[in-house]
Amino acid sequence: MEASVSFSLKSSYLTKNDPKFGRKCTGIVRASSLQLGFQRGQTVDLANLTRNRGSIKSRNPPLKISCCHKHPAGTEIHNSFDDALVLKRKAQDVLPYLNERCIYLVGMMGSGKTTVGKILSEVLGYSFFDSDKLVEQAVGIPSVAQIFKEHSEAFFRDNESEVLKDLSTMRRLVVATGGGAVIRPLNWKYMKHGISVWLDVPLDALARRIAAVGTASRPLLDKESGDPYTKAFAKLTSLFEQRSDAYPNADVRVCLEDMASKQGLSDVSALTPSAIAIEALLKIEIYLTEKVAARNS
Repeated sequence: MEASVSFSLKSSYLTKNDPKFGRKCTGIVRASSLQLGFQRGQTVDLANLTRNRGSIKSRNPPLKISCCHKHPAGTEIHNSFDDALVLKRKAQDVLPYLNERCIYLVGMMGSGKTTVGKILSEVLGYSFFDSDKLVEQAVGIPSVAQIFKEHSEAFFRDNESEVLKDLSTMRRLVVATGGGAVIRPLNWKYMKHGISVWLDVPLDALARRIAAVGTASRPLLDKESGDPYTKAFAKLTSLFEQRSDAYPNADVRVCLEDMASKQGLSDVSALTPSAIAIEALLKIEIYLTEKVAARNS
């Protein structure tokens, strides 16, 4: 398959031949107007988003914030509706400091970037995007795993960088990035147009999550046979070693181990997405207020 769909803004790229592909393949695919799907099946023209970025509002459906979370042992930890109130109030505190800047969530696969990102976009009145989904739409291939299979990881990374470049020109977005987006310094350049937040989750917890749902959608994991947890943990450990110097480049770190310890929890899986989103807003507020104080000192 030759990828012929292109991504977004005003630009064009020459087709290149790559002997690894064994055929002609566009290294970066772009379009003058890519239609981006939202949660209600709506589509939004990326060029229009850019033109109207000062007035972008969240187009996601109302998010139901869970008030109950099941502990792995079966015990239910009930969270009052106060969580929703805290989220909304903290979002209102943070908004003036954000000044419409985008939020980029980074972290290992399975760290909850999409779930937490949707909560943040809802309470902030932002729009939500998943960079992996945008790459899939751009190249016209329905999954990252298939992109890796038909082309290569390098091909995917090239298009991922172009997606982040275009998103960096916009305002009022929460973006869930792919786990490996942090490995390219160029991507950090784009993300520095906004605020980057690292969701730091212990590898054993990530391995349990991924093993529970399978590795078919994880091209970097779905290659070896064996016990899903053992396979996932070994590969995640290797990937984290490659990226361990990159994640700390984020402006804000949300450490789930620290959160669990402060709340007296033995397992980070007992933390609700709402609690993680609240912590992210708190850390963003601290980071931004410190920047303002330093600038005014």
